[in-house]
Amino acid sequence: MSVPSLLLAGGRWRCFPVPLGSSLFQALRNSCCRKKSTAPKQTAPNVAFCDENTKESGDALDKLFSAEQQASILRVLNTASNKELEAFKLLRGRKSTNIVEHREKFGPFQNLESLMNVPLFRYKTTVQVCNNILCPETGGKKGKLQENRLLRKLIKPEIGRERLKAVNSIVSIVFGTRRIAWAHLDRKLAVLDWQQNECCRLTKGTYTSSVYLKEISSVISKIPKADFYVLEKTGLSLQNSSLFPILLHFHIMEAMLYALLNKTFAQDGQHQVLSMTRNAVGKHFELMIGDTRTSGKELVKQFLSESVLKEPRVFFPSDKIFHYRQMFSSTEQHRVEELYDSLLQAVAFYELAVFDTEP
Repeated sequence: MSVPSLLLAGGRWRCFPVPLGSSLFQALRNSCCRKKSTAPKQTAPNVAFCDENTKESGDALDKLFSAEQQASILRVLNTASNKELEAFKLLRGRKSTNIVEHREKFGPFQNLESLMNVPLFRYKTTVQVCNNILCPETGGKKGKLQENRLLRKLIKPEIGRERLKAVNSIVSIVFGTRRIAWAHLDRKLAVLDWQQNECCRLTKGTYTSSVYLKEISSVISKIPKADFYVLEKTGLSLQNSSLFPILLHFHIMEAMLYALLNKTFAQDGQHQVLSMTRNAVGKHFELMIGDTRTSGKELVKQFLSESVLKEPRVFFPSDKIFHYRQMFSSTEQHRVEELYDSLLQAVAFYELAVFDTEP
């Protein structure tokens, strides 16, 4: 048995297995224990942090809700139409469709635990959905304030909800030390464009501004037009001086992309370029181990394999699916995490920032 260790490979930080008996694992364990011992105590239990993979998940659900509450939730899950399910904020989009399809294929839900067999549902999501069914949000002032606070943590700079609701397509951009990748998706989560560009020259030499301008301008000429351009915001710490050259590279890239893609900002003051927290995307897709983001390659591979289904999570147009599968196969043996992350970031942006803000 092993746990992951963080190493720099191929210009991105990656996780590699570490034997449980190793001194490195012991150091990591001690570090985690120290952090846990200094963390402030919570005054009330938070069900959102329960282990989603434990065998006790089903029992925990039964303990969270009374028999009457369970019956009310199951009545909705087993009788509501797709449109009626979408009336609940947390069941909009793919989740309501998945519930109906699972119900038609396997029959009525017998208990709350069985909801975790539906795609996109894990323990945390199931708890939130059950609470939402019991107490539908009224859209009051308090709810909107909480929603706006969540959005401010997720994306920068702050964007009005009306602009987010009106978005038709976005380009998600992720860059490392060796390449820059982008994914162009519309609001149906259909992939319109998905590719990468090598930029190895940028981190060689003295970070010359003219070289950055030339390289990034060349990349931008290939990027399609969209309502928003979403950049990955890395979580590298300034406290680690050895990472300063990489951090400087990322800041230069981010500044260049903000300046060159925000073409109308001087006229209307409206931001078209946003930054999205890398770890927020990782948490959305359950790619986090502690504070470390793991590879999204297998998840992207799953999206591609599910593209032939009637209701896939991500749509790959039939005239492009062969090309994207070939592209994935040709890069699978290499560390091209930017390519995978650009697609995942685009999906997370829609599911977290766009779909969850719709009335």
